[in-house]
Amino acid sequence: MLRITETISIADWELTEQFVRASGPGGQNVNKVSTAVELRFEAERSPNLPPDVKARLRRLAGRRWTQDGALVIQVDETRSQARNREIARERLAELVRKALVAPKKRVPTRPTLGSQRRRLKAKAERGAVKALRGKVDGED
Repeated sequence: MLRITETISIADWELTEQFVRASGPGGQNVNKVSTAVELRFEAERSPNLPPDVKARLRRLAGRRWTQDGALVIQVDETRSQARNREIARERLAELVRKALVAPKKRVPTRPTLGSQRRRLKAKAERGAVKALRGKVDGED
C-alpha cells in the first residue's frame, strides 16, 4: 500500500510494476539486467481518488496517461532496480499530491476610474498626433 496523505492511499492491486532493460550506456550488464521500472497506476478505476482529483491528475500526467485511464511512470535513472522502484513510487505520490490541491478561483477585477481616464486621455492625444499627419494643402 502506497500512502499519499493521511486520508488517501493507493492499494497494491492498483499498481503494477514491470522491470525492463534500461536504454543508454551500461557496459557489459546493459543487455542482461532489467533495472528500469515501469510503474502503472490504474487511476481511472481507483476508488480512493475523487473525480475532480482524477481530472486534475489526468491534466498533470499529460502523455503518461493512457487511453484506458492508467498513469505510466518510467524510471531508469540508477543501476539499482530497488532505487528505481522507490523513485517511481515517489514520483507517483508527488503527482497525486499535486492533483489534490485545487487551483484558486480567479476573481476578476475592474480597472480604477483613474486608470480608465489616463487610458482615454492617452488615446485622445495619440489620435490628435495622427490627425495632424494628413495631406498639407499647398499654397502655390
